[in-house]
Amino acid sequence: MRLTTGAEMRLTGPTDRLAVVCVNGGQEGEVAGTWSASLEWLVGRLAPRFPEIGFAEVKYRIKSWKRMSWCVEDARAAVEEVGAPRALLLGFSMGGAVAIQAATEPTVETVLGLAPWIPDRLSLETLRGRRFDVIHGAFDRWLPGIPGVSATSSRRGYERAKKLGVEGDYTLIPGAVHGIAFRASGRALPLPRAGTWARLVGAELERFQAAVV
Repeated sequence: MRLTTGAEMRLTGPTDRLAVVCVNGGQEGEVAGTWSASLEWLVGRLAPRFPEIGFAEVKYRIKSWKRMSWCVEDARAAVEEVGAPRALLLGFSMGGAVAIQAATEPTVETVLGLAPWIPDRLSLETLRGRRFDVIHGAFDRWLPGIPGVSATSSRRGYERAKKLGVEGDYTLIPGAVHGIAFRASGRALPLPRAGTWARLVGAELERFQAAVV
């Protein structure tokens, strides 16, 4: 499905009541967007467990932090397109910063960051009135040629949000790295601790589904 911004979105499940809008990571170079193996694997694992929740995966026009404003526009367009009265923004890696900025969409109740990149300069005012949860791998870090986000940095962002009065939880997964899955021969295949990621995200979706608004 083509969004108004020119980005793409694919849907799994109904979006008439609840939606999880999933936004991917990125890089410095300005390259065309791709579908996230980590998000694809999670959706494939969780959608059967939550048949009343619609899952929307977003493929940015350009997946680069140099085009962050474009990525945020893509995320907002996806929230509007699904049209669910209640939405959760799930952001992986750079998608954490994208989801935080797109949280001003009126239907967004929760932002869930998976190994989220939260630059110190990023304003978190957009999280006021929303819930903000973070899940991060303890072994995640940037190495030469290997993408990653330090759990220390996401914890710092989470603590900044708490000082603004934002409610949420921070969970560290022992032994987990940056990704949840990788793509091989066109398939999304799980990395170590992927099952733990799925269990913890599932618990957040249960909370979201049961919330009284």
